This record gives sequence, C-alpha cells and structure tokens, in this order.
Amino acid sequence: MTSTRIALLSPYALSVFGGVQEQVLAMSRELSRRGYDVLVVAPDGRDTTHYDTPARVRRFGSLLSVPANGSRAPLTLSPRAARHALQAVRDFKADLVHLHEPFAPLLGWGVLGAHEAPAVATFHRSGGGPALRLTRPLLARLSRHVDVAAAVSTAAAATLRSATPLDPVIVFNGFETERFTAPPRERPANTTIVTVGRLEERKGTGYLIRAVRAHNARGGSQWRLVIIGDGPERSTLEALAAHDDAVVFQGALGDEQKREWLRRASVVAAPATHGESFGLVVLEPMAAGVPVVASDIDGYREAASGHAVLATPGDPLALERALLSAIDLETPERIAAARAHAQRWSMRALMDEYELLYDRARERFWSAR
Repeated sequence: MTSTRIALLSPYALSVFGGVQEQVLAMSRELSRRGYDVLVVAPDGRDTTHYDTPARVRRFGSLLSVPANGSRAPLTLSPRAARHALQAVRDFKADLVHLHEPFAPLLGWGVLGAHEAPAVATFHRSGGGPALRLTRPLLARLSRHVDVAAAVSTAAAATLRSATPLDPVIVFNGFETERFTAPPRERPANTTIVTVGRLEERKGTGYLIRAVRAHNARGGSQWRLVIIGDGPERSTLEALAAHDDAVVFQGALGDEQKREWLRRASVVAAPATHGESFGLVVLEPMAAGVPVVASDIDGYREAASGHAVLATPGDPLALERALLSAIDLETPERIAAARAHAQRWSMRALMDEYELLYDRARERFWSAR
C-alpha cells in the first residue's frame, strides 16, 4: 500500500452517539497507528469537541436530525458544507477517500461526485424504504464513482444490491477489543443490567424497562437497570420508569465511561426490535467479559453466533427470562469463549482487510484514467 493520506468521511455528526461515528473514529486511530496521515470529515460546524484520535478532524454545516430507517440521522443538508468538505479533502491532498454511508445526504456527495482520488465506500444500513426507492436514479449516478464497495453484513449488502448496481464485499464492523478490558472488572453486589444505545423506539429500551420492573415487582432479588444514551424517547422512557430508583438514566457518555460501565455490569442487554444491520453493541460487552442478552433479530443473531442469550423482540417477559438465563448460565468457560469470539472483530483485523480493498480501489481508479 503506497497511499499515505486517507480521508475518512462520516455523513453523521461525531457529536451524536452512533455506530458509524464510532467506527470512523476507531478506524482513524488504527490507521494513524499504522503510520497513515488521516483526515476525518463530518457534519456539525458548531462542534468543537476534541475527539480521541490523532487524526485531523474537520466539521462543516448546520446539524439536522432527519428521520431515517426507523431512527433519526444527525446530518447536514447544506450544499455549502458539501463544497467545504470537498475543499478540505483537496487541501489535505488525500491519496484515497473512505466514505461511510456515502449516499446519506449530503456531506460526502461533493467528494464522491468529484472522484479525484480512489474511493472506498462502506455501507452500514439494512432494510429498504421509500428513500431508497425514490432515489434510485441519483444512487445509480453516485455509484459510478465508487471504486470499491463494502457492506458490514449480509443484510446491509442485500439492501445495497436492491437499490444500486453495486456488488459489495462483505466485511464487518470492527472495534478496538483491547480497550474493553482496560477498566478493572467490578462485579456489583446486586444484579446490574446495562444497556447502551440511542433512546429511540426501535432500540426497545421500553421493553427492557418493563422487564426489569416486572421482575422487581415479583419480589426476591432486585435488579438495577442502567441506561446509557440519549435521544428523542428519553422523556417517554422516564415516564415509563415512573421515578423507579431501580432504573437509572446516565445519559450520553464518552467511550471511556461507557466501557467502565460495561465492566461493572452483571449482564448487558441489547433489546432493539429491528433495523440493526450488525451488532457491535452485542460484541463489545463480550469483549469486556460480560454476559449478553440480545433480541433475536438478524444483525444481533449474526454477531452473537450462539454466544448470547436471545429473546423474542418486543416481548418484556421473554427479555426477563433471557436475563435470568444469562445470569444463571454464566461460567468462566462461557465468558472466555465469548471473548475469543469477539476478538474476531478486532479493528486490527478489519483494517488488514481494508488495506487490501484500498489497494484494489487504487488499481481500479488509476486503470480508468
């Protein structure tokens, strides 16, 4: 690999918690560790946060929260921001650009349309919808500027193929597994269930609150639920918790604090009902050495591969039973097997694969010139 300057583009603001944003920052750290000069470009020109990466970070445009795939995407719809992003990549003299969700409006469209450097595109989204159907002509045009496409799961690949002529390589969502054992393991005296994610309906946090409160209402050993994250459903979920001291809303936390909470958990729950193309939220607690309960949906089932207890999505009673099972079944052997499984998704292994894709993109880009 001869490229030394890589620009990573996220259509979603780093200032809002999300899997794509975490992936971009983790990649920037690993690429920097390997000696690359890295630029990260994202929306939200008002964001002045110093992020945990040696990469340069540039942010452009006003931030909007736009409905997307059962969630809300923190992106910009500013053509001016797209022009500024293109100029930033030009000034950086990028040898290669790596765009995440490049079809999400609007920040990366200028960079992709100009196609002045080899372009690798990673697609995370799974599930169709009117946005994909109505924008097929635009997606077809943008697709012509992608030298190599990658999808993070079979579900994400199927979604991309259904809407564009691209045939992506299936990779995976990597994460820095070693970071999840850095905090000390602190086993709580009482059962503590931790869940991490944006507070929106499809994440299923309401079902988890119902499961914990129903369990506690039956008497016996009491559970504590710690909810990490923020979002549009927070007030609704707080009302559902009804000021119950057993349900604690921590709000959005930084990565280090999140990892500390995972290491304090008795079990981690991922109760999303749909729309998850891959389950990093399932693998991270495995890497931290903590039992996991997850909804039985495609992305989570694929990530867990038998190392988590699965529950019917949207069913509080099924969640309660799964949590009981995960607690009862915990053994050192099961935890070790789950941690070994999570290591397969290390960021180092992922970037080994991407370096090969970067070489392929360069070959295709320059052969077409």
